[in-house]
Amino acid sequence: MEPIVCLTAEPLDPEGLRRAVESKTLGGVVVFCGEVRSETGARTTSHLEYEAYPEMALAQMKAIGDEAIGRWHAQVALAHRIGTLKPGEIAVVTVAACVHRTEAFECCRFLIDRIKADVPIWKKEIGPDGAEWADGS
Repeated sequence: MEPIVCLTAEPLDPEGLRRAVESKTLGGVVVFCGEVRSETGARTTSHLEYEAYPEMALAQMKAIGDEAIGRWHAQVALAHRIGTLKPGEIAVVTVAACVHRTEAFECCRFLIDRIKADVPIWKKEIGPDGAEWADGS
């Protein structure tokens, strides 16, 4: 099993990613979608700009996926947008398909937490009061 990894400026397709990892032997499938918010704390967000070091980001996403496959015997997909995104657009999708739901939830949480902690993707929040780089992707 190989993880599905994607870094793209195009809109993400959570349902397509779910279908890509589904299997008749895996009964629990969890999909997480992270969407752009219109507010962060007290700040209004007009849009976000995501930048990445693509080769390193994809390699790190694959390593995270490989670790998840080894730990949970899962099929996984990890996808992240780059470029300009407006509120309501999906910025990141993680999908975990496991034998049971408990493992699928744990695995999906692991995927998104590790993406935010380890993958070289940077987010700039732009609003009416200016721009600010955010911690984590």
